[in-house]
Amino acid sequence: MSPVRVITNDGEQLGIIPTEEALERAREADLDLVEVAPDERPPVCRIMDYGKFKYQQKKRQHKSHAHQTKTKEIRVRPKTGEHDIQVKVNRARQFLQHKDKVVVTVIFRGREMAHVEEGQRVVNELLAQLEDVAKVEQPPRQMGRRITCTVAPK
Repeated sequence: MSPVRVITNDGEQLGIIPTEEALERAREADLDLVEVAPDERPPVCRIMDYGKFKYQQKKRQHKSHAHQTKTKEIRVRPKTGEHDIQVKVNRARQFLQHKDKVVVTVIFRGREMAHVEEGQRVVNELLAQLEDVAKVEQPPRQMGRRITCTVAPK
């Protein structure tokens, strides 16, 4: 069999030894002999736990996967109660911590359009409670029966 350059699990070089002997040393250490540089002369092999190596490689690759920012929506009405608004604020905080944008929408129905200032108050209250974790990307503006506003994570 052809000789190979062998590196141990600790990174120590054993030098150039016959393939059979390298396989024997790997078996003794209860590890695998993995060819890491087949194009070299002689080829370079490493004694390592191949399953663990593949697992760590997959984990590293998964970690490098970037987060896609999504746009989440929080809907409220001008008459939404104080506690309900607090629940919506906590939900928005979770979205912002996950690096997602949040669209705050106040929807008016029927005669509620006569009191648009009540909707403005609700939006401003929500924004005030989120100002420590979010920045306003699009200020509140009214479009028909809705007031919308977009916030992004700081």
